[in-house]
Amino acid sequence: MTPQVKGGCGIVLLLWAGACLLVGQDATGSSPRPVAHVTPIELIHDKPYVAVMMNGHGPYRFLIDTGTGTQAIVSPELVRELGIPTVGHARLSDPSMQGEQRSEMVWIDSLKIGSVEFDEVQAVEHGLFHEEENCQGVLGFPLFEDYLLTLDYPGRRMILRSGTLAEEADGTVLPFRVSEGVPIAKVQIDDLSVDAQIDSGGTGLSLPEAMAARVKFQSAPVDFGIAESLTTLFFLKAARLQADVRFGPYVYRNAFVEINSAFPVVNIGSTPLKNFAITFDQQEGLMRVEGREKVVYLDASPVPMRLQNEPPRQSSDGMLVPVG
Repeated sequence: MTPQVKGGCGIVLLLWAGACLLVGQDATGSSPRPVAHVTPIELIHDKPYVAVMMNGHGPYRFLIDTGTGTQAIVSPELVRELGIPTVGHARLSDPSMQGEQRSEMVWIDSLKIGSVEFDEVQAVEHGLFHEEENCQGVLGFPLFEDYLLTLDYPGRRMILRSGTLAEEADGTVLPFRVSEGVPIAKVQIDDLSVDAQIDSGGTGLSLPEAMAARVKFQSAPVDFGIAESLTTLFFLKAARLQADVRFGPYVYRNAFVEINSAFPVVNIGSTPLKNFAITFDQQEGLMRVEGREKVVYLDASPVPMRLQNEPPRQSSDGMLVPVG
């Protein structure tokens, strides 16, 4: 039987959302304090989760998903448990743009992550797309727009602080743009420079079907599974690339990739990201990518159903660091 897996291009994109007032300020109401707020993250199948207090209750486990273009998503069960009021409606879609859903907007008086508190957050009430067993909600990229957001995978911590990033000569600081609330950066696949969504809520490295026809593989792609996004059901193939994938100064060698028939851009999920500490500066459109190894070897994401149909692994260079 062909396994079903979650699509790797974020959970949802929000076409409309209300404003969020960020706090974590001093008593005079000045800008956020120039200190680092450090919160532990828990990695489940390589994805980062944090403990969140909502309206003084909790803690609840929330996924940090840079591939979600709204401030937060809350499960219907948690909305009912806390009696969170509805304040409007939202139209939801995904990168395939093949449809949309209508959902409720809810009002969260207080959402607290460690020592940082966000007041008056408008969130989306929606099911969590197979994440229900792991968490009660999702924190999207726009929630952190007033802070430098660091996801330190090796250190298993999230850091929020004020300030800005500056470009550095070693190439670890890269430009990105925000599209529909999510970060898009350039990666190099062989001689192709392509857009890639940086998606901490995704899993592996995913290529659009049209792009797969332009790159070389070690062997022909094989059927891998059926993926489901917000509005789309689509098939996946998988194979190992012959060409390198370059992400700033870092190289994925012989990367295992999924090939999808629905989405228009490359998607870099948490398994490719897990060797790095990544800092996003949304105000300047810059991100810093820091890792100990310049060359990594990328396997499939550690989800048992995915591994059932994984193509045979090729022997790796002993100098390379396994990822996934």
